[in-house]
Amino acid sequence: MPKLDEAQKTARIDSLQEELTKLITAVRTETDSKKKRKMIAQIGVYNRKIDTLKSGKLLSRETKRDLIAYSFIAPNFIGFCVFTLIPIVFAFALAFMNWDGSNPIQWAGLSNFIKLKDDVFFVAALKNTIIYCVGTVPLTMVASLALAIVLNQKVKGRGIFRTLSFFPYVASLVAITSVWKMLFHPSKGPINNILYTVFHVSQDKLPQWFTGGLVLFSMILFSMWKYMGYYMVIYLAGLQGISGELYEAASLDGATTWQKFRYVTWPQLSSTTFFVVVMLTINCFKVYDVAIMLAAGGNGTLTESSTVLVYYIYQKAFIDWNLGYSSAVAMVLFVLVLLVTIIQFRGQAKRDRV
Repeated sequence: MPKLDEAQKTARIDSLQEELTKLITAVRTETDSKKKRKMIAQIGVYNRKIDTLKSGKLLSRETKRDLIAYSFIAPNFIGFCVFTLIPIVFAFALAFMNWDGSNPIQWAGLSNFIKLKDDVFFVAALKNTIIYCVGTVPLTMVASLALAIVLNQKVKGRGIFRTLSFFPYVASLVAITSVWKMLFHPSKGPINNILYTVFHVSQDKLPQWFTGGLVLFSMILFSMWKYMGYYMVIYLAGLQGISGELYEAASLDGATTWQKFRYVTWPQLSSTTFFVVVMLTINCFKVYDVAIMLAAGGNGTLTESSTVLVYYIYQKAFIDWNLGYSSAVAMVLFVLVLLVTIIQFRGQAKRDRV
């Protein structure tokens, strides 16, 4: 920007001041809220330009403040770009390529996506992930809400029970999955021993909890037990935010316990429930560690009945080194989670309008 002499500076300030006055007059008569916001923003721009010219400094006070703010944000933003944003963009591009990590990248077009429909393991992983999500989300939500309602009452030892309920969430996954595998061991576990001795289930008909058709049920049951303590805490926060006057008014109207829950508690927890459902859904679609720890055999691989999408992405990328194909599977997972989340947000928006 060339340096202005005093006469040029004065003329420039007068010109900006005149434009600013016109803009302020136009804002007072403008009825369109969107245009009005743009005009107000423009007024701020004119004021900063005038202040800069009057002070003779290259940077105004507001600009300096903005630069200081951006300097604090920059390290985190640079890390986000390098380790998150750029890999995501590269994964999107890689879905349309063939690459094994060492040879040159080749254009593949839509061939990676076309192969998916004939891939038995991909179809099984997609089906298993959806079944796991559909089973885990409602069960965990109901269990955590019921636990929160019980532990929100004035019961003896409430703090101890809250701690015990939250403990599985913070405990080591390796440790608790080992305990579960011992509890549900086909021949030595106490669960099957109870079925054998108390319910007289024959030895050959005892359930194999971590193989075959029961593996998804075991994963759902384990996930519900592990994560319900965390969502219980969230529901407890929501319950404690409900005004007691609403329950008093309901009691005066003769409402039963169920009616209080239906017409007071549940509507007041709608935003909390929405958060819980969204977070649960996303976490269920990303399931990997639970499947590996519970259902993987000695060689650490999952069978067709227990494989999930994230494991299949890992297998194709870092075992088979088919990075283009694994990126295509990742894009399917991304679109699936995105669609479910959009549907949930739109459903919540409709409920809020009602």
